[in-house]
Amino acid sequence: MAAAAAMMIALSAVTAQAAAASEERPDVALEWYDTTAATITTAGSATQVTNSRTWAISWLAAARALRAVPAGVPRRDYEDAALAGAVHSALIALVPARTQELDTALRRTLARIPDGPAEDRGVATGADQARIVLASRDGDGLDPDSVNAPFPVPAPEPGVWQPTPPSFAPAAQAGNRNARPFLLERADQFRLDPPPALGSARYRADLSEVLAYGAADSTVRTPKQTETASFWLGSSFTLYTEPLRVALTRSPRSPADRAKLVALFHIALVDTQIATSDSKYAYLRWRPVTAIRSADNDGDPTTSPDPDWTPLHTTPAHPDYPSGHNTYSGAAEEVLTALAGHRTAPFHLTSSTAPGVTRTYTTWHALTQENIDARVWSGIHTRSADKAGVTLGRLVAEHTLRNAKLLFR
Repeated sequence: MAAAAAMMIALSAVTAQAAAASEERPDVALEWYDTTAATITTAGSATQVTNSRTWAISWLAAARALRAVPAGVPRRDYEDAALAGAVHSALIALVPARTQELDTALRRTLARIPDGPAEDRGVATGADQARIVLASRDGDGLDPDSVNAPFPVPAPEPGVWQPTPPSFAPAAQAGNRNARPFLLERADQFRLDPPPALGSARYRADLSEVLAYGAADSTVRTPKQTETASFWLGSSFTLYTEPLRVALTRSPRSPADRAKLVALFHIALVDTQIATSDSKYAYLRWRPVTAIRSADNDGDPTTSPDPDWTPLHTTPAHPDYPSGHNTYSGAAEEVLTALAGHRTAPFHLTSSTAPGVTRTYTTWHALTQENIDARVWSGIHTRSADKAGVTLGRLVAEHTLRNAKLLFR
């Protein structure tokens, strides 16, 4: 009896030690979130939607690998191995230039997991799911060459997009509308209604606002508004990496649900960028700088055309309607709200285009509202284009969330 008691005590001590080690183990979801972000920052694509695709594929594979834990193996060990195995395998295929760093990251994760069936089956399942998802997305038209397929400049006429100063670059991202979505049935599924008619009250108000507040030498834009314009000038893909990480860090959900949060965020964003391209190139609405400089702008009669008018920030090379920054923010807000709640504890955000500025947020909606204002104050979008963008992003994200089950059949 004494020997049996001693054995039980020893086993209890081992179990307690194992539990303590498990509790001390780093959060593998955060670890591989940061690994994914670093991989794309260092060697990702030049096209934003291609990078969103990389996130979507990698984390969809992880979410699928975590759907069920095999009987008879420790749950935490299996889940950590499966998530790491899935994201590692997908990233190796999509960003092969980072193979050495990714292999090192995988070894680091697996070194903390006891050798055995849980680790082996987790890594294998993750790798299998990565192969399946990669195969399903082969040839989807989201590679850089397809995204930036040549687009002929339309004949100039009032309201129609033309290349914008100073570089007068050809249209970008026109090929997105021809790509295969994850869950949308087709690119024009949520095509927006047309932009405000030339000469309408809404159109004149839009143009007058940009003319006054978006000029490089504006006398009415406040320093805070200028700061907001600069803060949100950078890539939405980059600026939303931290808010999504905040949501992932604070999520109390299961590992499978946390992987779904990241996957569905980027799946919604891929489909949103496809839908954005559809509406942009369906309507081909000219940019504010073209309208304001044109003698045929049909704008506010109190403002004459100004051939020297210059926006605060350089206009991107694609049509005005809708704003891509705001389709992105609308979709991001919808997914974050649905899966992480409307509000969160304060979090801080910085921007490479506003050095030294740190902003604090407690709602996802605040990010959206700043995006709407920022593009007007930058002088590169009308407010109608911004608001329409938010609407489109939300519609696509709602569709993603409603149909997410189709990704896990």
